[in-house]
Amino acid sequence: MVKKGLLVLVAITLAASAFAAHNKNSIQIKGSDTMVNLAQAWAEHYMEKNTGDFVAVTGGGSGTGLSSLISGTCDIAMSSRNIKAKEIALAQQKGIHPNEIKVASDGLAVVVHPSSPVSKLTIDQLAGIFTGRISNWKEVGGKEEKIVILSREVNSGTHVYFKEHILRKNDPGGKEEFAPTALMLSSSQAIADEVAGNSAAVGYYGMGYISKKQKPVAIAQDEKSEYEAPTIENVINGKYPVSRPLFLYTNGAPEGLVKKFVDFALSKKGQDIVLATDFVPVNR
Repeated sequence: MVKKGLLVLVAITLAASAFAAHNKNSIQIKGSDTMVNLAQAWAEHYMEKNTGDFVAVTGGGSGTGLSSLISGTCDIAMSSRNIKAKEIALAQQKGIHPNEIKVASDGLAVVVHPSSPVSKLTIDQLAGIFTGRISNWKEVGGKEEKIVILSREVNSGTHVYFKEHILRKNDPGGKEEFAPTALMLSSSQAIADEVAGNSAAVGYYGMGYISKKQKPVAIAQDEKSEYEAPTIENVINGKYPVSRPLFLYTNGAPEGLVKKFVDFALSKKGQDIVLATDFVPVNR
């Protein structure tokens, strides 16, 4: 019995040692839910070419990724927003020096159920809907139906961007918040799934999540402007009014394995993957 216990202990120790050795050739990437599919695609292609390296990708939101970078529990943070001044200050207190790398751009799609007659909205109408000022679809050309608002959680960079650029219309002094009735969901996929099954729902996410199960609405800056759809071309030419940069953050200038991965993300192959996952490349 003692021998069996000893063998188990040795096996555990050897496994731990093997993991530690392997871990020297691994990268932990955490953060933006919008960027998870993109980073996973990068990781798969990178590991095919670099069989001795391992890249782990997990979501949780931009805030989670940046917190992990600050606490030293990840090598690269994915973020769909710029790092905040208070996050930089906290990082520096811990000896971490966030380094921002723009790797792609994204159009933020506002989506409704495919059966909805609503196909276009202005920024002001969007602000009205998501703050609760507009509560019934009939007010914007839809059915006599109470609007079900879906949002990402507050830790999400997508949530922050939408609040600052749509609800507060880029006003630094704006105080507008999401309606108390808004359902805060943990991921872009959760919003996509809810919209697909709820004819009264409206939500938003990176346009890489658009499928036939949701209908993206065309958006105009105001009633006098052209309504534009969330497409790669419209993000590139600046016509689509709801677009943003996507970032990777590292501790200082990337080195070693981290640099190798970042270089791959910015390479022609990496940027082809950006395009293939419905984002907009920074290098075209």
